[in-house]
Amino acid sequence: MALIFVINVYVKAATVITPRFDQSKSDQVNTLKITTLSTMLADKGIGEWGYAALIEVDGHKILFDTGNKPKTVLQNALDLNIDLSDVEDVFLSHNHSDHTGGLLTLRNHLKQKNPKALSRIHVAEGIFSKRVNAENDMLILKDSLESDGVIFIIHKQQEALFPGVWVTGPIPRLHDERNWSGNSQIETPNGPIEDRIPEDQSMAINTAKGMVLISGCGHAGIINTLEYIKAHINEAKLYAAIGGFHLVTANDAHLKWTGEKLKAFGLKKIIGAHCTGINALYALRIQLNLGRSDAVVGAVGDYFDLSSGIHPGFIAR
Repeated sequence: MALIFVINVYVKAATVITPRFDQSKSDQVNTLKITTLSTMLADKGIGEWGYAALIEVDGHKILFDTGNKPKTVLQNALDLNIDLSDVEDVFLSHNHSDHTGGLLTLRNHLKQKNPKALSRIHVAEGIFSKRVNAENDMLILKDSLESDGVIFIIHKQQEALFPGVWVTGPIPRLHDERNWSGNSQIETPNGPIEDRIPEDQSMAINTAKGMVLISGCGHAGIINTLEYIKAHINEAKLYAAIGGFHLVTANDAHLKWTGEKLKAFGLKKIIGAHCTGINALYALRIQLNLGRSDAVVGAVGDYFDLSSGIHPGFIAR
C-alpha cells in the first residue's frame, strides 16, 4: 500500500513512496562502513564547517548530508579515491547550508556519469518551512532539483530505507536539550514561532553489536534521538555514535547529564565531528571511560567499520 507523507502548507506537493520490503524491526545489517567526507579537520582533502559522510551498508550506498561549500565533498571524494556516481540515495539531516551546500554541485557533476546519481533525497517533515528572518536554501534547491528529475521523499516518522537501516524522521523534544543556536523563526498561519529545527533527523542502523547512530548536528538532542529510536525502532543497546552532536557550547552540567545517559544506552564507540566540539568529545570520553581508539575527533577521510572499529585520521589519533 502506498504511503503518502504530507508536510505543511509551504510545500507544493507531497511525495508518494511505496515500501520495498517488510519493515521488520529485527533486521540486522552484516556490513557497514561510514566514511567522513566533510568536517573541520582534514588529513587529506579540505576541512570546513560542515558535515557529510558516505554510508556503505550491505551493498547499498547513502550520502549522508553534503557539506557546506559547493565543491568540498566532491573534491574530498576525489582525493580519497571514492566514487560517488553510483550513490542514488541522499539523506539530509536538516535544512542548514553547512549540510546541504554541496547538493546541487554534486548532482550536476555526478549525473554526467550516472543520470540516477543523487536522484532520491530523504528529508523530514518541516524541512521546507519558510523561515522569517533567515534564508531556507532548501526552498530554492527543491525547485531546481525537482525540475531535473530528482524526487524528495518526505519522512513524517521512522521508516526503513533498507533492511536494518532506518531514518528517524522528526524527533519529539522530550528533554530540553536545546542543541541548536541562532534566533531564526518559522512562519506559520498563526504567526512566527521559534525555529527549533523541527525537521532534524538522524539515521539508525541495527547490527549484531548494537545500534549505530549517524547524526548531522543532532539539533533534536542526542538523548531525545536515542530515546525515540529505542521506543520506535529497536531497543538494542547503542554501539556507536558518529557525526555531529552540537555539544560545542554545552556546559559541564549538560555534558555530565549527556554522558550519564549515553553510558546507560551502552555506547562503546564515538566519532565526534563537526559541531560536537573537541572539549565535549574528550569530556564524554573520560566520563564513559573509553580508550583513545574508541572516542575520536572526526576528520575527513576517517571511517568506522563494523568489523574493525574506528580508523581515525592522523590528526585525530
